[in-house]
Amino acid sequence: MASLTDLVNLNLSDTTEKIIAEYIWIGGSGMDLRSKARTISGPVTDPSKLPKWNYDGSSTGQAPGEDSEVILYPQAIFKDPFRRGNNILVMCDCYTPAGEPIPTNKRYNAAKIFSNPEVAAEEPWYGIEQEYTLLQKDINWPLGWPVGGFPGPQGPYYCGVGADKSFGRDIVDAHYKACLYAGINISGINGEVMPGQWEFQVGPSVGISSGDQIWVARYILERITEIAGVVVSFDPKPIPGDWNGAGAHCNYSTKSMRNDGGYEIIKSAIEKLKLRHKEHIAAYGEGNERRLTGKHETADINTFSWGVANRGASVRVGRETEQNGKGYFEDRRPASNMDPYVVTSMIAETTIIWKP
Repeated sequence: MASLTDLVNLNLSDTTEKIIAEYIWIGGSGMDLRSKARTISGPVTDPSKLPKWNYDGSSTGQAPGEDSEVILYPQAIFKDPFRRGNNILVMCDCYTPAGEPIPTNKRYNAAKIFSNPEVAAEEPWYGIEQEYTLLQKDINWPLGWPVGGFPGPQGPYYCGVGADKSFGRDIVDAHYKACLYAGINISGINGEVMPGQWEFQVGPSVGISSGDQIWVARYILERITEIAGVVVSFDPKPIPGDWNGAGAHCNYSTKSMRNDGGYEIIKSAIEKLKLRHKEHIAAYGEGNERRLTGKHETADINTFSWGVANRGASVRVGRETEQNGKGYFEDRRPASNMDPYVVTSMIAETTIIWKP
């Protein structure tokens, strides 16, 4: 008699050409990931070859009940680490039946910015450091923390090892390998300063693919924590007080910055970011004011600053970039709950297209 595990792990390719495609989209809050699956007649590698689909937008806060249909447009395909075989994960964005992007579709405007000839010529690269916190399911308290109490102060937990310092490594490692399997350019993971908090990095990714990859990496993390019975939080300051918040630092470069003489281009780009500081902060994630206090390796939310090797600045330039006279910089302001479509495209728009 087959067990549930045996059936979940059935290899479809033994008996059929058909595959399962899991369509993923972003719900009405801007952070809630949704997905549903459909059967496709055979393997697909090009998202334009996949059918559009629809869902009930009134159940996701994205449409009224009397006109609830929202259309899913497939945009990017990844291998499915859960079903494996030829099965796929499909990142979609959302439109009205008339073909207009719905208000929560942030990918549409990002794609327009990245297809701008000026931006495309600069081949913008992104490396995003996505921090998150693992929580005990029924009490919403960090993994490894005593119920109703606190662990010892920060210090031993960052990149720490041992049962009293590292909590949730099995989830983190499962996520790492699942992302590599899926085809996401995940470049590393590490334990963070607050116990129960972790980070994964995605990149370098070019243009719109950075947002696609971060969203699918978040989706995979949500699915793995679902299996583990743990909650993942992207709140920028999950625990008040003397505990680090969670960010999504965005490392960025253009072709001009990576070439000889690029350091001057970097300094000019940072000056543009300074002039649009308020606009960027407004788009960099809800609740970020609880995180950007000037403490715990952050700059104050109301003040723009930059420096070489300075982790207390809004924007950090690496020592190697300064020495080489070219390279990249890190925007440390985005919160862990930022929308990568918004942040990556806004940085490109400000530094390449916008004229002060």
